[in-house]
Amino acid sequence: MTTILVVDDDREIANLIRIYVTNEGFNCLMAHDGEEAIQQLEKDDVNLVVLDVMMPKLDGLTACRIIREQHALPILMLSAKTEDMDKIMGLMTGADDYMTKPFNPLELMARIKSLLRRSYQLNQRLQVGGSGTAMTSQHVIRLGALEIDKEQHRVNVDGQQIHLTSIEFDILYTMAKHQGRVFRAEDIYELVWNEPFQGAHNTVAAHISKLRDKLKRSGHSCIQTVWGVGYKIELD
Repeated sequence: MTTILVVDDDREIANLIRIYVTNEGFNCLMAHDGEEAIQQLEKDDVNLVVLDVMMPKLDGLTACRIIREQHALPILMLSAKTEDMDKIMGLMTGADDYMTKPFNPLELMARIKSLLRRSYQLNQRLQVGGSGTAMTSQHVIRLGALEIDKEQHRVNVDGQQIHLTSIEFDILYTMAKHQGRVFRAEDIYELVWNEPFQGAHNTVAAHISKLRDKLKRSGHSCIQTVWGVGYKIELD
């Protein structure tokens, strides 16, 4: 059964989320601070974490960073903060999505299901890629030293793997399929998140920024900003 870990020091909000999660047929675990969440992940198999930002003992941003170093599962952050920079910080620390309080529980569940679908599809691709089946060139995009393998969900630069989140991979693969095309933030969001765009410019920008940093650290700069328009893949 799919298990969701809800981490929030506000027990009323945590219980509300638990009700909606269990009504959808998911198993729900609870934690009320970052330290408790990390301990919970060490002993239980969890498929997704709903993580509050402002918590005692260990805040959500720090907990997110630690969780991301140890686990590849989706993380959806919740916060009463509404400033764009707060959202960007959440995404930059490794969260896959971010919602502000107060939130619509139905929208929260839609976001959770979307992240679970993406995670499930990624795991299916990894299982297929690891089965020993020969991979054909149509699954691999090569841009200079950069190699993007769709089936194995793997990105290499000069043979060295770059570890990307599922969203970062999908952004890179989507843009790389159309090298030179300029993608607006709206285009990227609707193609990658598979949801209608609702002013999520900063969400896209945060993921692009982190993806670009990972590529640059490997010595490969291919994501270019077209000011006032969007982004494109172009070799130096």
